[in-house]
Amino acid sequence: MFDFFNELSPVLQALIATIFTWGVTMLGASIVFFFKEVKKGIMDALLGFSAGVMIAASFWSLLSPAIDMANSMKMISWLVVFLGFFSGGLLLFLGDKLYDFLQNRNKKRITASKSSKIKRCLMLVFSITLHNIPEGLVVGVAFGSLAYSLEGSTLASSLTLALGIGLQNFPEGSAVSLPLRREGMSRKKAFFYGQLSGVVEPIAAVVGAILVLHIQSLLPFLLAFAAGAMIYVVVEELIPESQSNQKKDLMALFTLIGFSVMMILDVALG
Repeated sequence: MFDFFNELSPVLQALIATIFTWGVTMLGASIVFFFKEVKKGIMDALLGFSAGVMIAASFWSLLSPAIDMANSMKMISWLVVFLGFFSGGLLLFLGDKLYDFLQNRNKKRITASKSSKIKRCLMLVFSITLHNIPEGLVVGVAFGSLAYSLEGSTLASSLTLALGIGLQNFPEGSAVSLPLRREGMSRKKAFFYGQLSGVVEPIAAVVGAILVLHIQSLLPFLLAFAAGAMIYVVVEELIPESQSNQKKDLMALFTLIGFSVMMILDVALG
């Protein structure tokens, strides 16, 4: 089965990988059918592990290949990588500001009724969806770059990257569906809105893979862009949330484990 997947085009590989990440979002949202709450420690451990995977992938699977490819194309590597990396983080920063603006405007218009609480929960769907777009692009760029046989860019590392993003999608799905259920929405509707945030990832992944395959000169920038987007998500969301746990040291250990797993795959198999 692995050989069959390896023979597929990078676009199809990216699509399948992000259907998996979307599926994990669905799995997280489906918690609403079985539980009212999920143990915080489990969620934080998943977030910590995913943070470690994404930090390691940012360098070995994205930044390092971006530098190598920029050098081979006679580009000013440090400038291209900086522009891509900063642009990736800046996009999510602007997305956060847009979300804050819409949320504040929404608060001024509505009262503290049940409908207002549901509207605030739906704003959470928008926020998570916004963050899932660059995550889908990250996976698409990673698989698209396999076509160029870059050092550090392997099928195993790309699959592990998709796994890491998928794991951190699990808490995101439940973080939407559970609050909606608590506000009185039916389980089916709460599940629908919970999984909805992940549907953009396969679309973004296909776009990212196609861009990489058809515009080779963009690859160093896109690889660095994906790295910047991931680091922003890790620093702004994953690590702070995992460290809100009382067992901060244990959550930090899960981050180290995630980093080590991705590092070993990239270095040993790259």
